[in-house]
Amino acid sequence: MTGKTSTAWTFAVTATALFMASLDNLVVTTALPSIRDHLHASLEGLQWTVNAYTLTFAVLLLTGATLGERYGRRRMFVAGLALFTAGSAAAAMAPGIGLLIAARAVQGVGAAILIPLTLTLLSAAVSPERRGLALGAWGAVGGLAIAIGPLVGGAVVEGASWQWIFWLNVPIGIVLLPIAWTKLTESRGSTTRLDLPGLILASVGLFGIVLGVVRGNDHGWTSLTVLPALVIGAVLVAAFIGWELRGAREPMLPMQLFRSRGFALTNAASLLMFFGMFGSIFLLAQFLQVVQHYSPLQAGLRTLPWTAMPVFIAPFAGALSDKIGGRALLATGLGLQAIGLGWLAVVASPTVAYTTLVPAFVISGVGMSLFFAPVANVVLSSVRRDQEGIASGANNAIRELGGVFGIAVLGAVFSAHGSYATGTAFVSGLAPAVWVGAAAVAVASAAALFLPGIRRAVTASPADEPVLELDPVS
Repeated sequence: MTGKTSTAWTFAVTATALFMASLDNLVVTTALPSIRDHLHASLEGLQWTVNAYTLTFAVLLLTGATLGERYGRRRMFVAGLALFTAGSAAAAMAPGIGLLIAARAVQGVGAAILIPLTLTLLSAAVSPERRGLALGAWGAVGGLAIAIGPLVGGAVVEGASWQWIFWLNVPIGIVLLPIAWTKLTESRGSTTRLDLPGLILASVGLFGIVLGVVRGNDHGWTSLTVLPALVIGAVLVAAFIGWELRGAREPMLPMQLFRSRGFALTNAASLLMFFGMFGSIFLLAQFLQVVQHYSPLQAGLRTLPWTAMPVFIAPFAGALSDKIGGRALLATGLGLQAIGLGWLAVVASPTVAYTTLVPAFVISGVGMSLFFAPVANVVLSSVRRDQEGIASGANNAIRELGGVFGIAVLGAVFSAHGSYATGTAFVSGLAPAVWVGAAAVAVASAAALFLPGIRRAVTASPADEPVLELDPVS
């Protein structure tokens, strides 16, 4: 197999796998009302239907990359793909909400192994002079999956049933498995130890906190099923931080990265951005169907002014980022996203016209685009070149955790003020929840203002590559 053929196969396999796994982040949101009706699921069950995937994905993301470096990237890619495919089949056949949540967790484990290795395999397969083009195309595939997720989910649910949003993954996975095994080239990275204590502390601790937040309103915040989970979860997360700082020989999340102001602030902004965005989308996707009585497909189409905006704006924002730096774009994008969410919180009512929502969707979509375009470059520019891989993985994990806590906390706010009983009751919970999301993104915008600026130095590195230096905040 020639070099060009090998590269083409690698891109085809990794891009297809990335698209399939990334689509699951948002495709399920449009199906939530159908899942609720068919499986008689509570709000807590719907939250875990989303969070079982994103929580396992976020916690295991850094470990998945390490497994590939240690045991072989192709081998672990195939293992992750098999897990994701099996989890999809189990989700499609789930007779109740409990088994659906368990299957979603299996999907999350598979995706945590699969997605980081798509980037590693592709980067190793292309020549240095074509790597930028290939990785740009890789990013576009992931962005497209997120953009059309609600639309695909709505079309599938309306045309068939909610089970088919999972069944569609199965034949794709079955076809990809032998192709991946025969066409991808096996490779390994530096031998690293698995940080098993860190993984256990982070997983159990975060699970406890999310469990407590999700159950708080229904069970009582001081009940034996809530308060101990919150306290134990917080203690274990603190123990994880202590372990990563002092005990781990090869930590899964090196805490010294957070000594960089750029890295710490960008990750804080990313966490708050995904907190507000995913928490709000979780409720707004249901609002369009439960209250506005749109079909799943109609609801998916109506979210496109928001979710599809990065496809049109991000390329221009990326070029602008190279000229003016990422700080201004991040702060502006987050500010627009906060304004859009605040607009939705103000105008939401059982009878609000869709045309009243469109400007808020567009503003939010533009803001999201301005955030996505420079964030990766800002993160990588804040660390040394040899730390870029772990820094990128950490940023992705923190973003996913932001979405997990956004759904949990905004769901708790919704439950405290509203319900599914009537359209008015739903909006009574929706409005304060989205206000909380808007406030979180506004704080993220303020944090972005304190990012160090990035400029190109006149000097060059020994490899004749431009050196990025940080300017103080003006």
